[in-house]
Amino acid sequence: MPLFDFSGKNAVITGAGSGIGKSIALLFSQQGAQVCIIDIHQDSAQDTVDEIRRQGGEAQCFACNVANQQEVFSTIHKIKQEIGDIHILVNNAGIAHVGNLENTSEADFERIVNVNIKGVYNMLYAVVPQMKNQGGGVILNMASVAALVGIADRFAYSMSKGAVISMTLSVAKDYLPYHIRCNSISPARVHTPFVDGFIAKNYVGKEKEVFEKLSQSQPIGRMGKPEEVAALALFLCSDEAGFITGCDYPIDGGFVKLNS
Repeated sequence: MPLFDFSGKNAVITGAGSGIGKSIALLFSQQGAQVCIIDIHQDSAQDTVDEIRRQGGEAQCFACNVANQQEVFSTIHKIKQEIGDIHILVNNAGIAHVGNLENTSEADFERIVNVNIKGVYNMLYAVVPQMKNQGGGVILNMASVAALVGIADRFAYSMSKGAVISMTLSVAKDYLPYHIRCNSISPARVHTPFVDGFIAKNYVGKEKEVFEKLSQSQPIGRMGKPEEVAALALFLCSDEAGFITGCDYPIDGGFVKLNS
């Protein structure tokens, strides 16, 4: 059998309309998975589906706000009815916030909690019982190096990603007897359209300078690529990683261990 064969597996990936989630969806499809994309942005999700289908893969998209539990329940029920068992869940959907404690408003805080924490909880709450009943499954949560080290002006975001790692450990521990593995990935800065948009919006006329500064904050001297994160996700969700659960994997160009 070839390595990393996802043939016959159904993978649900949240926030796969762009960036890291899109790269994960494309790679999983290339390895044979049927991909179900859950995204609040229907148009971008459909673009990912169209690209997968052009490459000969199978994919569907479902418009859903992961922060809304009833929408999540309805969407997962629809996937179960139309596609079948969910073998892989990737909780990738998330939003960012720049600010320290004093300039993080209650509205900012609640927005981050609703998507980055409650959104992950909602997906786990809907999918884990199905995996339990079907005899197992694999879950991968997207955390961040912001959960592992202090990063200036990332108070709410760091808090939310710390919660993601804690949920990962809890689910991994509680569902060992049911053959459900659960891990997380903690990327440093990854070059996505979001990064380009953030720089263009906040640093007009200094785009190149700021991009270089952000790139050099990783000791390796550049930002990560979405495809590199996708490759790690592929491994952790594969049968080849069957002995791995309850772990967080920094993919950070040396950011956590080599910055000084």
